Amino acid sequence: MIDQRNSRLQAAYCEYTSAVFPGIDFRRWCEWGEWGDDYRAFAVVEDGRVIANTSVSRMRLRVQGRDIVGYQLGAVGCLPGHRGRGLVRAAMTAALAHCGDAPVLLFANETVLEFYPRFGFVPRPQHVFGAEHSAAPGPAPAPVVDLADPAQRASFRLLAAAATPISDRFGARGHGSIATWYAANDLASPLRALNEDAWVFARIEGDVLHIDDIVARAPFDLREQLPRLIDRPIRALRFGFTPDLWWPQAQPVEVEADAYLFVRGLAMPSLPNRFPVLART
Repeated sequence: MIDQRNSRLQAAYCEYTSAVFPGIDFRRWCEWGEWGDDYRAFAVVEDGRVIANTSVSRMRLRVQGRDIVGYQLGAVGCLPGHRGRGLVRAAMTAALAHCGDAPVLLFANETVLEFYPRFGFVPRPQHVFGAEHSAAPGPAPAPVVDLADPAQRASFRLLAAAATPISDRFGARGHGSIATWYAANDLASPLRALNEDAWVFARIEGDVLHIDDIVARAPFDLREQLPRLIDRPIRALRFGFTPDLWWPQAQPVEVEADAYLFVRGLAMPSLPNRFPVLART
């Protein structure tokens, strides 16, 4: 098991992830100090190298109005030269033993969809929610927050820990360290501070505003704040989460084509849902 206290194995883990998942780098996230107590890597190590792995994130899940302690798996794989030896199965077995009887979820790519049911996982669809809505930029745009700045990152971490649920149907709470991973890899939408207690990850594509996450201490009127999140007119919204609490009128517009969610030991809501994109490992 690798945690944030073992710098040598942490460095080996970073080399592994970059080799198995091209374009992904854990180094900056680690340098930011974001690898905390809730993240563990269950790795097969040979001659000081991580050659196979399954990582575990302990999470506060929000499912049908209840907070549930659960886990999410990630970085599951094996170096190409060591495949076919059952090493990923060994890493998975160790990771799931750590999770015990708690609910577990993971997101997979299409090349390994037959692997996870062997461990009791069941696939569940994810939907993209959207709404037609026209808005124009307002006179006071919300400033962009730079998470590379240690002080801004510390403020974000505190806000994320105390944030109101993003969804009552199916979501997560306190997933700030996962969101900072996306920021460290330049994969997150711009983060704008509406005020010190409400920050929003959002971007515009064409005339559509994509709202990927809302980190706020208390609910607020999102419709009122939209002009502060845009620099040109928009005609539609898309949400990176289930927007039941923030835009109840939003409807599923499509099944998320490249999001293959698997769950184990988790009773899923019957209504369409989308686990927050910035809470996925």
